[in-house]
Amino acid sequence: MTLPKEFQEIAGRVNNWGRWGADDETGTLNLVTDEVVRAAAAEVRTGHRVPLALPLHQDGVQTGMIPGRVNPLHVMVQLNQELFGPGTVACSDDAVTMGLQAGTHWDALTHVSHSGKVYNGRPAQTVTAHGGAAFGGIDKVRHLVSRGVLLDVARARGVDRLAGGHAVTPEDLAAAEEFGRVRVRAGDVVLVRTGQVQVYLAGDKHGYGYPSPGLSVRCPEWFHARDVAAVANDTLTFEMFPPEIENLWLPVHALHLVEMGMLQGQNWNLEELSTACGETGRYAFLLSAMPEPFVGATGTPVAPVAVL
Repeated sequence: MTLPKEFQEIAGRVNNWGRWGADDETGTLNLVTDEVVRAAAAEVRTGHRVPLALPLHQDGVQTGMIPGRVNPLHVMVQLNQELFGPGTVACSDDAVTMGLQAGTHWDALTHVSHSGKVYNGRPAQTVTAHGGAAFGGIDKVRHLVSRGVLLDVARARGVDRLAGGHAVTPEDLAAAEEFGRVRVRAGDVVLVRTGQVQVYLAGDKHGYGYPSPGLSVRCPEWFHARDVAAVANDTLTFEMFPPEIENLWLPVHALHLVEMGMLQGQNWNLEELSTACGETGRYAFLLSAMPEPFVGATGTPVAPVAVL
């Protein structure tokens, strides 16, 4: 099926292929320069640290809707075993099986493709069953520390949580900037709060996923104009679900990851951060969100921390 004209026109306006060279594998993270990180460090005032990850456990956010994306299965493989003989120090060890995008995570640039291509015009076939992503895997992201900005769209609209099916628009993002008295800058990592994670935290896993607010197909141009380095939010699907444009599934994924080369994250818990930013009146902070370096992976768990 040919993607609709509206999608193709937006793709043409936000495309970054070749911007950082034909061999580039990290896309908009090139915008996180040493100067950006120094400025990010200057945002720290109190040193208060806010964790942004959901706990990893077998009753996580996954419902079985996406094949193979299983919640973490944690097992003990050693229990107080005296490896070097009786009376020696005993060890306990664990193992985990899980989908790499099961909990709070980053999507790598190769997580989706469209029209047979991944970021920078590489063939989608560079992702294989043996080895995963030969190009643009999450292991190519060697560090991710930058200035974080919370755009608390829900609070800016005067609600605790956006209604399911609400499309977050560029106008919503601009209003959240004004609400937080903050300006998104080049190299920033933008965190968009909808409040949807409250549904999961209240125990309704299915309601968390559907219907869900999320980013509109119009938002990538807003991020592109501001040279944003990465975007994450507090929903299962990132963009609104069911889709904003009938039968056009995951267009924001395709625009961010394939066209722009911009990482996006899902299932981030922004509730404590919303409270902390509201109390201090400061919506910018130092953000550490390092990917786990799984070679060839198209996504990774992440345990981000905002430092205020």
